[in-house]
Parts: sequence; C-alpha cells; structure tokens
Amino acid sequence: MNRDPSDRRRSKCFETEEEGKLAISHYKTLENFYFASLVQCELETGRTHQIRAHFASIKHPLFSDELYGGLEIRKGSALPKFKPFIENCFTIMPRQALHAKELGFIHPTTGEKMFFSSELPEDFSTVLNKIRKYTQAAPAMETDDE
Repeated sequence: MNRDPSDRRRSKCFETEEEGKLAISHYKTLENFYFASLVQCELETGRTHQIRAHFASIKHPLFSDELYGGLEIRKGSALPKFKPFIENCFTIMPRQALHAKELGFIHPTTGEKMFFSSELPEDFSTVLNKIRKYTQAAPAMETDDE
C-alpha cells in the first residue's frame, strides 16, 4: 500500500512490496443487507486509509466514503424508492461509515498497553437501523445490478 500516484489524497493497494508497504487487514461480515454489509475489521498493520483502500480495491468501498467511491450506488433494489432512501442515508451520515469500536496499541514511549472502546456514533447507528428496517420491509430484492 502506498499513496495513489493519480490522487495523492488517497492510498492505493499494489501487487508487490516494491511498489508499496505491506498492509494486512482481516474482516468478517457481521450482517449482509445485499446492497451493503456490516463488517468487523482487525488490522495487523496501520497504514494511512488502510481499511478504506482495501475495501475500495475489492470493489466494496465504505458506505458514504466520497474519496474512495462510497457515494456510488453499485447494487440494490430496482424499486423507485431505493435511490432516495440511500441518498437520505448519505445525508444523515455525510462521512464514511467507519468506526473504531476498539483500539489498542503499545505506547511508544512508556511501553504501556493502551486500550480504548466506544459505542457507535448516533449518525452511524441511525443509518444502520434504517438499513435494517428497509431490508426487512422490502419484498424480495429486485436488483438492477450492472
């Protein structure tokens, strides 16, 4: 992983370590909503925009992540209310859907193990609950996959 040569604001995944630094992320899908998923990530490395770049590289950018393509509706329902529903979610949470529930590291000066945890922010939990309700209420997902 290294800076994207075409856009220095972004990081990009590369095939070899000669092109970029090693970056390792592990993820597990917690909930699948067809057009979006809630995932848990564990990082072995801490590169700039690591999670955002990794998910964008596998064509699954973070929801509402403008810099990495997360404002594009890539799949979902063909129902006329779907696009306005998603756009409303983007309005409620005008930032990438990324939250560090738990964070731990060894302090570089003291060597002390540091650990922090926090709950989902209100905007994130509001959008997540809206998506849960939408997918439960929707009949069979009619798709308009491209």
